[in-house]
Amino acid sequence: MATSSGHTIKAFDEDLDRLRALISQMGGLAEHGIRESLRCLVQHDLDGAAKVVEDDKKLDALEIQTEQSAVQLIALRAPMAADLRDIVAAMKISSVVERIGDYAKNIAKRVPLLDKSHAIEPLSLLPEMGRMATEMVHDVLNAFIARDAAAAEQVIERDRAVDDFYNSIFRTLLTYMMENPGNIGQSAHLLFIAKNVERVGDHATNIAEMVYYAATGDYYVDRPKGADSLADLD
Repeated sequence: MATSSGHTIKAFDEDLDRLRALISQMGGLAEHGIRESLRCLVQHDLDGAAKVVEDDKKLDALEIQTEQSAVQLIALRAPMAADLRDIVAAMKISSVVERIGDYAKNIAKRVPLLDKSHAIEPLSLLPEMGRMATEMVHDVLNAFIARDAAAAEQVIERDRAVDDFYNSIFRTLLTYMMENPGNIGQSAHLLFIAKNVERVGDHATNIAEMVYYAATGDYYVDRPKGADSLADLD
C-alpha cells in the first residue's frame, strides 16, 4: 500500500513539474516576443515583425494545452491545499502570459506604420523599458517554479520603475507633439507601444500576486494603482 501511495505521489509531482514546464515555455516565448518586437521597431525590421505576429499562435496553443493539463490534474488527482493553489495559479498565469504575448504582437503590428526615415528620440528609450518589463516576467515565472514568495514581492516592487519610465516617455512624446504637429502620427504610435510595454509590467505584477498566494495561502496587499499613470490608453 505504501508503495502504491508513493507511486501516486511521484506521478502527481511529475504532472505538476510538466505543468510548470509548460508555464516556463510560455514565459520564454512571451519574453522573446517582447524583446524581438522592440528590436524590430528600432531596426524597422518588417520581416521580423511579421514573424513575431505569426509566432503568437504558438503561445495561444500552449495556453490551451496548459489549461487542459491543469483541468486534468484537478479532475484525476483531486489535489488539496498548496498543490491545488499551484494548479489554479498555473491556469491563471497561463492566461496572463498569453496576454503578454498579445502585447508583443500589438507592438510588432505597429512596426510597418512607423516611418524609419523620421525616427524620433523617444524611440531609443523603449528598448530599455522593454528590458525592465521582460526581466520582471522572467523573474516572476522563476518565482512561480520555485514557489518563492519573497522573489514575487521583489517583482511587485519593481513595477513602479516601469511606470516611471512610461510617464517619462509620455511627457516626452507630448512635448514632441506640441512642438511639431507633424510628429503627432509617429508619436501616437510610440505612445501606444509604450503603454503596451507598461502593461507587460503590470501583468508581471499580477502574476507575482498569484505566485505569492500560491506559495503562502495569503493574498498580497493590493498596491496603489491609478495615481501613478499619466494616461491610460489601454
